[in-house]
Amino acid sequence: MGLGKRIIGGAAALALLGACGQPRQPAAAAAPTGERLVVRYQIVPELKPMAATITSRDQAEARARIGGTLVRLIVRAGDIVRRGEVIAVVADPKLGLETRGYDAQVAAAEAQSAGAAAELARTQDLYDHGVYARARLDQVTATARAAAGALNAARAQRAASAESGAEGAILAPTDGRVLKADVPTGSVVEPGESIATLTAGPTVLRIEAPEADAAGLRVGQTVVIASDQPGVAATQATIRQIYPAVDAGKVAADLDAPGLTLGDLVGQRVAVRLALGERQALVIPDRFVVTRSGVDYARLVSPNGGADDVPVQLAPGPSPGEVEVLSGLSPGDTLLAPGAGR
Repeated sequence: MGLGKRIIGGAAALALLGACGQPRQPAAAAAPTGERLVVRYQIVPELKPMAATITSRDQAEARARIGGTLVRLIVRAGDIVRRGEVIAVVADPKLGLETRGYDAQVAAAEAQSAGAAAELARTQDLYDHGVYARARLDQVTATARAAAGALNAARAQRAASAESGAEGAILAPTDGRVLKADVPTGSVVEPGESIATLTAGPTVLRIEAPEADAAGLRVGQTVVIASDQPGVAATQATIRQIYPAVDAGKVAADLDAPGLTLGDLVGQRVAVRLALGERQALVIPDRFVVTRSGVDYARLVSPNGGADDVPVQLAPGPSPGEVEVLSGLSPGDTLLAPGAGR
């Protein structure tokens, strides 16, 4: 009876030792919670980087109307001017001498006209009293009319000469900002020579696309503006006009950008991306990406239910708030928003 108890006790001890030697099963990992996204291909526009220039729709030239010496240049580049404002003065000493000469001619013509008028009055009185014949009156009347005509001609010549002198004032042809006014004071200028260049019309972004890409341009097309451009608040622009000519292998087009103003930005270069086709790409919201030490990471949900940060290579996306994944992810991967539990 004692031997049987010892055998049973030994068997129980062996069973207990065997149970203790078996490996313990790990507890199931808790599935991370948070916003998820399944990575899939999307059709996105094929964007080609280009450079655009901030400028005005048109430009106006303030030109000299007479030849002479530029004695005053009132404006300089960057100034705002109004239409009709005097921006420079050209003087020609010969015009002053010519005007004084016409003044003398006017004075002589006035004296002749006054004498002819007085002679006509006397002749008329004598004719009325029967002293002079009708032929004498007609002769004196014709002389008086000729003197009056000569006086009017002299006055017209003097006015034309004075107006020529007044045309030495160069006026702004339109409201706008002075882009260029680099003719130094004292320079001799010719009639029609440009003294200043002004902006005219609305502010636009102007691109020059290679003629091979001209077929992909259309009015109303959206153009993406790089978001980090200083002084440009807009992120998108719209093609307003395509110029129907090729210059040096390029086609020019004007873009409308909301809120774009000239300010001090005339001539500034702005990076834009123009859609010239379509392609497939992996596009995700930028909120699923976190940057640490200059490296971009996305939180990838693993098959066992956990989440790991994987490095990704990114490019700007087709819309604000989106990025394109160049490497690091594959279609069908599930992402977890940063900050969610592991």
